Amino acid sequence: MATKKPVKKKPVKREEPVSKKKKKVPASAKEKARKKRTKIFLFIIEIFILIIMGVVLYGVLKVEKVGKVDLPKEDIVINPEVEEKIETTMRGYRNIALFGVDSTTGALTKNTRSDTIMIASINLDTGECRLVSVYRDTYLNLSNDSYNKCNAAYAKGGPMQAINMLNMNLDLNITDFVTVGFAGLSDTIDALGGIMIDVDEAELKHINNYQICMAEDLKRSYTPVTSTGYQLLDGLQATAYCRIRYTSGDDFKRAERQREVLMAIAEKAKTASPSTLNSVANAIFDKDEIYTSLDVAEILELLGEITRYEIVDQAGFPEDSMRATGTIGSKGSCVIPVSLADNVQWLHEFLFKDETYTPSDAVLEYSEKVRSDTSGYINK
Repeated sequence: MATKKPVKKKPVKREEPVSKKKKKVPASAKEKARKKRTKIFLFIIEIFILIIMGVVLYGVLKVEKVGKVDLPKEDIVINPEVEEKIETTMRGYRNIALFGVDSTTGALTKNTRSDTIMIASINLDTGECRLVSVYRDTYLNLSNDSYNKCNAAYAKGGPMQAINMLNMNLDLNITDFVTVGFAGLSDTIDALGGIMIDVDEAELKHINNYQICMAEDLKRSYTPVTSTGYQLLDGLQATAYCRIRYTSGDDFKRAERQREVLMAIAEKAKTASPSTLNSVANAIFDKDEIYTSLDVAEILELLGEITRYEIVDQAGFPEDSMRATGTIGSKGSCVIPVSLADNVQWLHEFLFKDETYTPSDAVLEYSEKVRSDTSGYINK
C-alpha cells in the first residue's frame, strides 16, 4: 500500500439513521418485513438460533430471562468513510459481534476480558456467512485512544466499548452483539448431547488441566479425556478444548479451535430433535448465561428460513502473513498487525469482496500509532 500521511479525522458517533437511507426507493410492506426478518437471522442460525428453535416450537421461552441490552445508537462509533461504504460495497451485509468472556460466574456485562472475539458477516441476499476471529491479544486502539490488547476493551467498557473498538480499528459498522460465558457454552453443548472433536496428543493434557480449573469454579464434576482421536466431548471438555493455548500455534490455534467448536455446535444442532433444542434453550436462558442486544421477539419470527444459511469461510485477524508477535513492556506478549491498514484492506476483501478498499483516515492514523509503538518489540 502506498505510504500516506494520516489525516487527523476523528471517527464520529453514529447518529440516528442518516439521510442517505431516505434516498432509497420505498419498499413494499412485505419487502420491508422480509428484510427485517433476514437481518438478524443468519448469525443466530449458525451460532445460537438453533438453541432457540426448540423454544419456538414448544412456546416455553421466557423473554425476561434473556440478558437484553439496548445499545444507544448515538454512542456507537463508525468511521465517517464507512458510513459511505454502507450504501455501496458494504450494502446487503450485516456484521454482528460474538464475545465469549473469561467468566465462570455469570459476569457477562463487563469487568471480564473477552476470551473470544468473533465477527459474523452476513450476506443478506445469498445467506452466506463468514466468520473472523480477532485474536484477543491484538494490539489495537481500545476506542479511547489508549492502545493495548484488544480484549481489554470488553473488560473496561463492556460490549459497547468492544464494538466501538472493532468498528474504529477495522472500518466496520457493527451495532449488535451476543455474549456467552464458559457456563453458557458448556451447558449448550451438554444439552445437545456433546459434539465431535478430534483431539491430538498435545491437546490431551491441557484439556484436563483446564477442566479441573473450570470444574472448581463452576462447582461441577468433570470427566477426564483419556485418549486422542475423533471423539464425543461433553460441555466442559469442549469448553476446555476452546481454551487451550499452550501448544504449537499458541493463541492463533486457540482461535481456530473456537471456530471449530462453533461449527460443531451448529452441525449438531441442525440434526437435533425439537425436544433437545428446547432443553438447550432452557439451559442457557433459565440461568442467565446469554447477554445480547438482539430482540428475542424478532428472533422468534425468523425461524421459517432455517435451511437457507451457511458458514462458507473463516479466518483470523490479523491475517497470517501480516502479523507478528512481541512483548510490549508491561502490556505483555501481543499480536501485532503489520500493518493495520493492510490488514483492514485484506479484511474488507475477505468479508465483502471489495478488492479496491482504501482504509479510512482513522485507520491510517491508528495503523501508524501501532507501528510506532511496536516496531522495536517485534520478535524476529
